[in-house]
Amino acid sequence: MRKRYGTPVAGTEKEVLTGFLDHYRATILAICEGLSDEDLRRPMVPSGTTLLGMIKHLAYVERGWFQETIAGDQVEYPFDADDPDADLRIERHDSTEEILDLYRSECSRSRRIIETVSLDDLVKGEERSADYNVRWVIVHMIEETARHAGHADIIREQLDGSTGTGY
Repeated sequence: MRKRYGTPVAGTEKEVLTGFLDHYRATILAICEGLSDEDLRRPMVPSGTTLLGMIKHLAYVERGWFQETIAGDQVEYPFDADDPDADLRIERHDSTEEILDLYRSECSRSRRIIETVSLDDLVKGEERSADYNVRWVIVHMIEETARHAGHADIIREQLDGSTGTGY
């Protein structure tokens, strides 16, 4: 199987889809490489979004879709209906390494879950009437992670002028 930018260009549907998801997971981490803790926490847009906050958010998105929705596990989140944006916020007690390790760990758990299911398996839809298949969840996660990688790329450029990640 040949690769381009870290993704397979031939392979089974599952290999290609998970390859793209892994590509964007690696991309968002690569965008953050070499930045100080201060820069990773620095909001560069009016919404207050930070690079580290996006990674924290993506960790909990991974947890929600793969562990809770696909695997059916009971999971915990750092937010509730009264504070739905807490997963984007970096608290004083959140260390950079803890957040990066959380993201890597959640991605690793997601990979293990994907290995155990078929793309055609149906999982309970969150607040919608229809169930999802695993294929849809993976495509959604590619979209979610790629969208935030694009945001991260712009924030990184604002921080130090760097563009691109070599992927």
